[in-house]
Order: sequence, then C-alpha cells, then structure tokens
Amino acid sequence: GKHRIVIPCSGHFKEEYEKLSKLYMNNKIRTTRYTLLNFIPQNLFEQFHRVANLYFLFLVVLNWVPLVEAFQKEITMLPLIGVLTIIAVKDGLEDYSRYKMDKQINNLLTKVYSR
Repeated sequence: GKHRIVIPCSGHFKEEYEKLSKLYMNNKIRTTRYTLLNFIPQNLFEQFHRVANLYFLFLVVLNWVPLVEAFQKEITMLPLIGVLTIIAVKDGLEDYSRYKMDKQINNLLTKVYSR
C-alpha cells in the first residue's frame, strides 16, 4: 500500500532531510499577488479591467486628437494618473502586509510527534 516517510529537519536527521527535501515541493504558504518584478505590469493590467479607468483612458487618448481636444492634454491625464497611483499604493501596502503574514506563518515552529 501507500505510505509516507516523515523526516525531522533537526538533530541527527538533518543531512538526510536536506538531501530528500530537494526532491519534493515545499509547503510554504504564499498568498501575495505580486513580486517586485511584476508589480507595475500586473497592477496596471488589473486596474484597466475596471470600466471607469478605461473610460478615463479613452478621454486621455481622445484628447490627444487635435480636432477633438477640449482641455490641455496634461490636465486630462491628472485624474487617471492620480487614481492609478492611489490604487497602486493601496494594493502594494496590502500585498506587503500579506507577505509579512506569510513569512510569520511559514516560520512558525511545529512539534513533531515521536514515540
């Protein structure tokens, strides 16, 4: 039948644990959405799935057409840039707090039952 082997990572089993642990996936928890490399592209991708942000982007693009220009180009971009920045900062802070919580949970000590 099926069986499993549990090897503690401390004491005289440490060498065997390190050798076998490379063969299997770890069981660390990761609830964060972003990494440092994908934060800006992924955050912008998620923000432009909102209809309101697409509307403001449409107004910015439309204002760059000389025949339709209603305001100065820079003024039209301010609301969109402001909203995108505020939401990005909020998402970054939330993701950082998730990262800290994951790190705290992953570093908890556990007890191993031994006969």
